[in-house]
Amino acid sequence: SSRTFHGSNRLLTSQIVSHYESINQCKKELPEYFNFASDVLDEWAQLEKDGRKPANPAFWWVNDEGQEVKWSFGELGSLSRKAANVLCEACGLQRGDRVIAVLPRVPEWWLLNVACMRAGIVLIPGTSQLTAKDISYRLQASKAKCIITNDTLAPAVESVLPGSQFLKSKLLVGQGSRDGWLNLKELL
Repeated sequence: SSRTFHGSNRLLTSQIVSHYESINQCKKELPEYFNFASDVLDEWAQLEKDGRKPANPAFWWVNDEGQEVKWSFGELGSLSRKAANVLCEACGLQRGDRVIAVLPRVPEWWLLNVACMRAGIVLIPGTSQLTAKDISYRLQASKAKCIITNDTLAPAVESVLPGSQFLKSKLLVGQGSRDGWLNLKELL
């Protein structure tokens, strides 16, 4: 669904600056644990829901063909919770586990970033220009338990998987399917 963008974000910016100044001046306690997804994204979603903040896109992506994806703070929060559940349940990951994402900058790249933050999973981003040798090195050095890629890059990734002793799951972003791979879109 299309949402209008409200250019006035000065109030929100000044609120954020004020919050951090309060922490620096010891007027507010620094939280023991901070999670961007729950402490920022979910807070802004609640402000939108309560009508205390205008509905601005939290995420707005446009590709070269002019296709757009817009998510409000509430939508990004909900989708990232679902994606975190996919990572934890279907992929069998736990807090502290490492995931390698070899993806172009598609909307799912950002969604998975937020989902990993939410679940406490360490995301290791990789560009779509990585070679099989690069991917193999990253898998072994990081002891990643999951790898995420798309249909186009999956053959290069698959070529190095037999040597990866830590990998538990493989997640595919896109419409296609491959033997032994979970599909993010289907699981969401």
